[in-house]
Amino acid sequence: MSATRRLMLGLATGAAVASFAVLPAFAQDWRAKYPEIVYATVPAENASGVTDRMGPFMEYLSRELGVKVTLRIAADYAAVIEGQRAGSIHIGDYGPSSYVRAFTVSNGGVEAFATMRAVDGSTGYFAVAYAKASAPGSKLEDFKGKNLCLVDPNSTSGNNVPLFSMNKMGMDPDKFFGKVTNAGSHENAVMAVQQGTCDVAFNWWNSEDDSNLTRMANKGMVKKDDFKIVFKSEKIPGSPYAVLSSLPADMKKAIADAFFNAPTKGKDAFARISDGKSPGFAPAKHSDYKVTEDLQKFIDDLRKKRGS
Repeated sequence: MSATRRLMLGLATGAAVASFAVLPAFAQDWRAKYPEIVYATVPAENASGVTDRMGPFMEYLSRELGVKVTLRIAADYAAVIEGQRAGSIHIGDYGPSSYVRAFTVSNGGVEAFATMRAVDGSTGYFAVAYAKASAPGSKLEDFKGKNLCLVDPNSTSGNNVPLFSMNKMGMDPDKFFGKVTNAGSHENAVMAVQQGTCDVAFNWWNSEDDSNLTRMANKGMVKKDDFKIVFKSEKIPGSPYAVLSSLPADMKKAIADAFFNAPTKGKDAFARISDGKSPGFAPAKHSDYKVTEDLQKFIDDLRKKRGS
């Protein structure tokens, strides 16, 4: 072999090795830029309950993604929306209405990628209204003049779907009920009914065995049989998990893969966040929430009329 040929072969081999060596470094680029990922959620229960339920999932995501994933428990949906708009929250845990609000105010700066499946594999959930089982009346219309509890103004099942549904029923809550109160969280709304502060309260509901009420009952906070459902909405699109649109494509794919692999790779952590009642996550995209955009327009128009 000539010296020239040996030189050319050596250069070619060296270039191949060099280019191969660059590949892992290139793949790790997003981790160098994002050594910590912030995941934000809004508590439907007290903060310690959220930490106990979500902590193992954060540990699982950290292992899968190779960077620290920090849980931020936001005071309300507005805080998650603002955090994502500012770019300080990378993954947001939303309801459909709050997601659409985040998408709108950030000019498409967030994008849905997953939603949790129900026990039967389907997606979506419902808004229900609870009253005490001992209270007279079997439907929402029977509670005229009583006190109503709604939830966070950006909550789909606790505020927006209830207002939209009552409007379709020809019911103005400010006139129909004796008092309308914002309870803050779903858990607070149920407790308000138990304590008699409110006669009826809205909440999220997946099935008879999977709801905020059953979660509270499993923790010994309430007894499920002490409540009855007096209203159930049409099905709502599944609550989305959303990432910042500006994140690198390979980073967004890594996050999505970690979610979709959670039932097998992080079985115990996933069982904790799903109460053991979901087979896994389903893909989600912004177009899935077109119906929620229409709902949000109704809410915005209603707020303008109320001057709020």
